[in-house]
Amino acid sequence: MTYRAPISDMLLSLNHGAGLKAAVEAGHYGDFDADLAAAVLEEAGKFASDVLAPLNKVGDEHGIKLEGGKVTTAPGWPDAYKRWTEGGWNAVSGPEDFGGQGLPLAINAACTEIWSAANVAFGLCPLLTASAIEALDAHGSDELKQIYLEKLVSGEWTGTMQLTEPQAGSDVGALRTRAEKQPDGTYRIKGTKIFITYGEHDMTDNIVHFVLARLPDAPAGTKGISLFLVPKFMVNADGSLGPRNDIYASGVEHKLGMHASPTCTMTMGDHGGAIGYLIGEENQGMRCMFTMMNQARLGVGLEGVGVADRAYQQALSYAQERRQGRAVGKTGEGSDAIFVHPDVKRMLMRMRAQTAAARTICYATAVAIDVSIRARDPKVRTEAAARAALLTPMAKAYSTDIGNEVAYLGVQVHGGMGFIEETGAAQHYRDARITAIYEGTNGIQAIDLVTRKLAANGGASVWALLDELSAIVKKVEASNDPAFGTTGTKLREALEALTRTSKWLLERVASAPNDALAGATPYLQQFGATLGGCLLASEALAAKAEGLGDAQRYVALARFFAENIAVQAGALERTVTESAESVAAADAALLG
Repeated sequence: MTYRAPISDMLLSLNHGAGLKAAVEAGHYGDFDADLAAAVLEEAGKFASDVLAPLNKVGDEHGIKLEGGKVTTAPGWPDAYKRWTEGGWNAVSGPEDFGGQGLPLAINAACTEIWSAANVAFGLCPLLTASAIEALDAHGSDELKQIYLEKLVSGEWTGTMQLTEPQAGSDVGALRTRAEKQPDGTYRIKGTKIFITYGEHDMTDNIVHFVLARLPDAPAGTKGISLFLVPKFMVNADGSLGPRNDIYASGVEHKLGMHASPTCTMTMGDHGGAIGYLIGEENQGMRCMFTMMNQARLGVGLEGVGVADRAYQQALSYAQERRQGRAVGKTGEGSDAIFVHPDVKRMLMRMRAQTAAARTICYATAVAIDVSIRARDPKVRTEAAARAALLTPMAKAYSTDIGNEVAYLGVQVHGGMGFIEETGAAQHYRDARITAIYEGTNGIQAIDLVTRKLAANGGASVWALLDELSAIVKKVEASNDPAFGTTGTKLREALEALTRTSKWLLERVASAPNDALAGATPYLQQFGATLGGCLLASEALAAKAEGLGDAQRYVALARFFAENIAVQAGALERTVTESAESVAAADAALLG
């Protein structure tokens, strides 16, 4: 089964759940025409269906090959990437001064979901390039921008993020890659990086690596890390490619999923050291790298949404075709499609509802980032930046957790055939697994939410968001639409539980940090379930207000989420506030 982008769902989520329409009406997007979003997504959907989706299984089966330091991608991939760049897709939200289209990040976020759904291993490459563009544009010198930005924005060259080393994964401060300043102002870099996505490939002539390294006299830990731009090929004064730089792929990983995406071990220093150029200031590399990582974390969240939607579409199609058993009360001969069975419907509804919630959380994060950059009022920009910071760990972690669960349910709906590779359901399950790990594990996202984002400004950003969600619930309660069932009540209860949990954690972040850390992951799950439920309800209300013909479909979706998923908020509150001691006592069970 191929993929079809759910454009109507995406536009409702973008404009209403995520708040793009309100932000446009408030003037935060200048003269941006909201109707353009529909046109862009329609074209993106066509490209994804026609070009990228057919290569998804091809890439999974063929994988990549490393020979003589060169990586060969799967058949059809270089041509697909060429068509991608020719279509201008890499430049959607790129800076206009360097050939980009300057469209909102929110529009590019929706496109990222489409690429991820059609072919997540392919979409991972431009996702990292977008992060490289962001870091170079924000922190690079004018000279480096002139040399590299236009090529990165067009997609003619791709970018990588090189952080991880064998002894330095989540603990970035432990990295050992060294950089030494040269008389000409460049740096010679020596070291080894692992798990470098698209560190080497054959889809572009040049690759621009962003490498974290430590100077000889640098302070210990993360305070002594610098960021360097290290091109695969040096660039001549006229813009042509010069000699090969001393950075090579010395190995590739054999992985559970994402077979078509090369994950490389990169070696620098076999021939005197790779030539690099400082990005930002010495020993300020983490600040620059976080510019890349925050963009990438949203992108990975959208990978979770994309894989989830692809898995859902395939499971729904299979459930309508596969005949097994009979509907309750049916007489006569012949089997029914498994879609008629309540437990199958339950799984499909859970898949669709959770995917929709994750989508809106990610889009809302993108809109907040846009407003933090585009709004004229400094106060509005500051508040939007705080909102984006609060939402980013949920966009990454909650959405990728959902991607994993939905892919799991997709296999279950297929039954035994889901365990067989030929259906493709297993590939979604395998591909989704890494999204909860890279760009900061989901546990780290939860810690970030509790220790930094929740406590920022005394919790002001959290209370402001909860007030907005409460207003949505009041509208649901006032609608008196019986189709909502107990949606208003369930969401009100979830909000009250989330409010209590937030206050409890705020009190303990400083006074009892281990208690707060023990509850970080269930708190993120509680926040995501409550936020997602409220945003889906807002979309349902908007669909009714605009008289959409399928408005009741969105009401039914919001109701299912509220009555089946948001109701977990109360139990998660108890998990956070009552289970710290059981976590503290875990050593007895684990090590006894």
